[in-house]
Amino acid sequence: MRRPPTASPSTRSVAERLGVSPAALSLYGQRAQTRSDHLAQAAEYLEWKTAPAGGQAMKELEQFLLDRAMEHDSPTLLFNLAREYLMAAKVIRPGALVLAKMVGTARKGASDLTSQLVGHLLTEEVRADLERMLLVDAGLGMTRLEWLVSPARDASATSVKTAIDKLTWLRAIDAHQMDVSVLPNERRRFLAQVARRSTNQGLERRKERKFPILLAFVAQAAIDQLDEVVALFDQAVSARESRAKSKTDEALIERAKKGETRQLLMEEILPALADPSIPDDEVGGMLRERIGMQRLREITSDAWKPLPRDHGRLSELEPSYTYLRQFTPIVLAAIDFQGGPGTGELMEAVALLKELNRTSGRKVPAGAPTGFVPAKYADYLDKARKSGEDTAYRHYWELCVILCLRDGLRSGDVFVPGSRRYADPATYLYTPEQWTPKQAEYCRLVGKPANATDALEQGKQELHAALAELEQTLAGASSDDAGTVRLDEEAHLVVPPLSAEDVPAEAKQLRDELAAMLPFAPIASLLIELDARTGFLDCFTHAGGRKLATSAETKRNILAVLIAMATNLGLARMSEACGVSYDVLAWTMEWYVREETLREANTVIVDHHYQLELAKVFGGGTMSSSDGQRFPVRGKTLTGRNMVIHGGQVLSTYTHVSDQWSTYGTKIIVPTAREAHFVLDDFLGNATDLPIVEHATDTHGATLINFALFDLVGKALTPRMRDLTRVTLVRDDTPTEIAKRYPHAGPLLGARWNEDLVADCWPDLLRMAGSLKYGQATASLIVGKWSAASRQNTLAAALKEWGMLRRTVHLAKYLSDPAFRRKISRQLNKGESLHALRRDLHYAQQGTITRPHLEQQTEQAWCLTVLTNSVVAWTTEYYSRAVLELRSQGRDVPDEILSHISPGHSDNINFFGVINVDVEAELAKLDTSGWRPLRPAQLREMGLTP
Repeated sequence: MRRPPTASPSTRSVAERLGVSPAALSLYGQRAQTRSDHLAQAAEYLEWKTAPAGGQAMKELEQFLLDRAMEHDSPTLLFNLAREYLMAAKVIRPGALVLAKMVGTARKGASDLTSQLVGHLLTEEVRADLERMLLVDAGLGMTRLEWLVSPARDASATSVKTAIDKLTWLRAIDAHQMDVSVLPNERRRFLAQVARRSTNQGLERRKERKFPILLAFVAQAAIDQLDEVVALFDQAVSARESRAKSKTDEALIERAKKGETRQLLMEEILPALADPSIPDDEVGGMLRERIGMQRLREITSDAWKPLPRDHGRLSELEPSYTYLRQFTPIVLAAIDFQGGPGTGELMEAVALLKELNRTSGRKVPAGAPTGFVPAKYADYLDKARKSGEDTAYRHYWELCVILCLRDGLRSGDVFVPGSRRYADPATYLYTPEQWTPKQAEYCRLVGKPANATDALEQGKQELHAALAELEQTLAGASSDDAGTVRLDEEAHLVVPPLSAEDVPAEAKQLRDELAAMLPFAPIASLLIELDARTGFLDCFTHAGGRKLATSAETKRNILAVLIAMATNLGLARMSEACGVSYDVLAWTMEWYVREETLREANTVIVDHHYQLELAKVFGGGTMSSSDGQRFPVRGKTLTGRNMVIHGGQVLSTYTHVSDQWSTYGTKIIVPTAREAHFVLDDFLGNATDLPIVEHATDTHGATLINFALFDLVGKALTPRMRDLTRVTLVRDDTPTEIAKRYPHAGPLLGARWNEDLVADCWPDLLRMAGSLKYGQATASLIVGKWSAASRQNTLAAALKEWGMLRRTVHLAKYLSDPAFRRKISRQLNKGESLHALRRDLHYAQQGTITRPHLEQQTEQAWCLTVLTNSVVAWTTEYYSRAVLELRSQGRDVPDEILSHISPGHSDNINFFGVINVDVEAELAKLDTSGWRPLRPAQLREMGLTP
């Protein structure tokens, strides 16, 4: 007897909704006409329409795909965009094959349209220049393309000259004048990326299609190379200045030692001179006898000369003059430096120096401008001029020009037309015309009034609410209570350190018990398992737009590269460990593993972790923190610096960590650079689902610019503050009135807030913040330039005034609420705890980074971040399963105890030895639900795995 077919889950679900037996639906769909008839009826009911070939809907879809193909070349992405477009338009999707053909047609059309749009630029002369880029140059020993894509490895005079050679060659083929703005930004970026990652043979095979690719590349390279020249100039000058500073500091230390000896001698001499009982004619003999002539001769042998204002730094820099002259004249000749307000004399000096270089002039004219010279250096010029030392005057004057030019570039007072990084700061922001239609929407988004009067009133209300809390805290504090914020007998603020957080003993026991329940897994197995639940490997698309990551072999290769970079094994050692050839891994890394795909994969993992129930116990995802971590680096690199405290050359990775232990931002920075400049970058660029509204840093991030900008973009900066007695707090009234209102807190408010300046600049402050919020400008550029801006920069001054208000509000809350301080410290501790996990993962070659270029280092840092988040997500998942098992046994496992447990450890993960990356075999080891079994209690007691 034939058994009726078993109803599928979907059939049973529909039958339940309809209130009929599943068996009644078992034969549905076997008649083709039934499916088509019901499809038509369902479409009519839902108001969906069909898309017949040649119809209006299909024509609109074709145009949509062509527009998107000009921005993206990934066929899978285009296919998904087409599906979303059809769903939004309520159009029934045609067959997958039809849609795939349309995607292919759109991609070809985008390629043809690209050639058509830039065709007027591809003259015979330009084509010949681009062709020559693919030929090996006898003088270089490589192709021009390979030469151009090889960035500098250090900031030496040779590197500066090489960078200028590249810039000169690009200008010789008019690359800086090639306007490819007719192409969408994404199209230009994609084409330039293909050129950078392709070999000359690969581009030759593209025949006519290679010309738009190379054209987009050289147009972008002209801007990038200009930025590199200026950056190398900055770093090369700064390196010599830093060396001079080190020598000066050493000299000051020696001077201090000698000064102490002289002071001890004076302690013996002065009492004798001041004693009236000792006759004048006996003082000298007595002192010589008591002190000893040998000691007196030793002390007086070195002349004790007064120090110049800069303690001699410029004179220590003067021996580097010849070295600096190796590249500064050609930099000045090649770069068009222009100045903003207040830089007139400096720009006159730059023009005069360029003329002296051109004519080989040795003497600085008597009327040469000197008003730009800092006061600390002015004495050098005055002394050289008065003594008639023309050579010394030329050296000191030229050094001052170079140093002030460097400082002006950093602050934005001096800019370079055509540059991206060193452009006029005003060009980073929306123009007033662009901003006007966006302002109202932006103000609603961030909760800020568009009217300056209302904004000031809002700020004052927050200020007085915070001061009222602080007043209450100080008024209720006892002078003998050592554990609370209080005022001492002299009305000085006393801020005792927070006691160590009391982690319940139950939390430590539960952590050990849960860790013992987790299964052991090799790092490759963990990643394969996590990908099965998240699909994060699908984010690794081919740089040429082709998506092949669905095959097990490609996934294996991508995983091998991720592990090789994150653990610092390198591709050669990884090839030996996993059995995949080095060439395959190198090709995979070149075409699949890059910053944009790593960011996307990391976002998928963080979003997956955010949805886990246990992650919500760790934190709500509303708070984050950022901190730098030093890694040793080997070889020449522009990002490394020698730091005695770290025992050699290091670089910094700056990471942003959420209160759920996930890392959503990573950046490579120079370890001597101020970390405060980079706090906002990944915070504003957060592409995850984390609803972060509050950000904590250590004292390094607590700058006035950051306080202001965080508030103006609708977020809160809540740093942990040290040396609070040195921080200036502001008031909005006279000291007398404030003291009446706040008898205890009032005297702490040492400065008057400049409301008028903020009111005058309020529209521009909103425009600046909106430019950051909407991605018009990069936060680190704005923060760096406005932090270094001169006093003449009114907008920078207004920004700092608003920052002083926001810092006062924060500190009032920080001082009055111990729980608030502890929350900030707890979040910062999470970020620091993950440093240990990163060190554990980044174990090979003693954790020393060997990749020299910023782009390579950034990719490696993101590989480490992806692995770190994978470990955190995997551990959180299995902690959740272990907690469920304990609760199913009747155990009380409160969330309060779980909140003290960290998923940021690798005790259950093996990343040493042979690394087997077999996707299909690893997936076969999982149960039907896709999980590994927890370790049974008996084996846990023995310390064994199942």
